[in-house]
Amino acid sequence: MSKYLLSALPLFLLSALPVFAQGGGPPPVNKVNAERMRQQEMSRREYDLRNFGNESSAPKDKRQVEALMAQTEEDFNRILSLHNEIARALTSKDDLNYQFVSDATAEINKRASRVQHSLALGLSDEEAREIEKSKDEPIKDSLIKLCNQIRSFVTNPSIENPNTINVEQMKKARRDLESLIQLSANIKKDADKLRH
Repeated sequence: MSKYLLSALPLFLLSALPVFAQGGGPPPVNKVNAERMRQQEMSRREYDLRNFGNESSAPKDKRQVEALMAQTEEDFNRILSLHNEIARALTSKDDLNYQFVSDATAEINKRASRVQHSLALGLSDEEAREIEKSKDEPIKDSLIKLCNQIRSFVTNPSIENPNTINVEQMKKARRDLESLIQLSANIKKDADKLRH
């Protein structure tokens, strides 16, 4: 799964490029793929409409866009790596290392928040409040839920295959990402309490 995602991530980032670029920029490399060009143009228009009057937050040149794409790819890879480390810790016969849990969930939270901002996948404050609040449950159960949220986000068809952007799938990706941000913050707090 992660190998497929890693190969799909550059495509996702490339299709997201027009979302971050203001103005014309260089023409797409593949002029033959009309569907991809149409998707890119729709993404650019949607971004322009959503951010009308707020152009200062958009990357200004190709180097900034490339740096943003590289950072986003690094964040995705690290979130997947931490997901795998948490899954191994959960299946181990050893007791959970709460310092590891605290550090890992803090990093997931930081990187997922940056992905959310970089790819403009944020929810409105009202939508964010509607995300199911985590219940008081054992930390292992919360970690399993976090791993499931990460998996749900990274395997979302709109994330895995950016050429299949679907309004409902994008809405689900936004909710999954917000949920894993909130959940990772809550798990970190719980792990910090259990460390002492």
